[in-house]
Amino acid sequence: MAERELTDIGEDNSLLLVDDDEPFLRRLARAMEKRGFAPEAVETVAAGKAIATARPPAYAVIDLRLEDGNGLDVVEVLREKRPDARIVVLTGYGAIATAVAAVKIGATDYLSKPADANDVMAALLAGVDDRPPPPENPMSADRVRWEHIQRVFELCDRNVSETARRLNMHRRTLQRILAKRSPR
Repeated sequence: MAERELTDIGEDNSLLLVDDDEPFLRRLARAMEKRGFAPEAVETVAAGKAIATARPPAYAVIDLRLEDGNGLDVVEVLREKRPDARIVVLTGYGAIATAVAAVKIGATDYLSKPADANDVMAALLAGVDDRPPPPENPMSADRVRWEHIQRVFELCDRNVSETARRLNMHRRTLQRILAKRSPR
């Protein structure tokens, strides 16, 4: 099976990994190298854009939220420099709006963290018409609601009053929700 995976990758096995979670980045780089890729791992938007400009890779796995900006900026540069690149966007916030934005800007696929190397590889090598199987453990409705609230909260610069207004929710109710741990 290892030989099949290598032929699926193609001759150009260059892979750009951009994530500010350093332990995750190291693990993913090692795992993708074992699967036949030649990974180049960086932790910032600036470094990702520099690599995408200087030597655009055939594949990329880019975290959406990075300490110095938005991973979609790297996606834009890479898509401009190498239109045939296969790009997967990773994020801890599984929001539909973000997935749509990532795909519109040129991402091939979108995965919620935690994603393992097998998920990433499947997303990178999936054909245009391939549809992923339904998830084994989909998020619960409570978790989806919590993720949405967190996303709006972040978009409102962590302003509770503004978030409550946009969600048409009482401010104290929102504060109680934000004080709780995320549901499973």
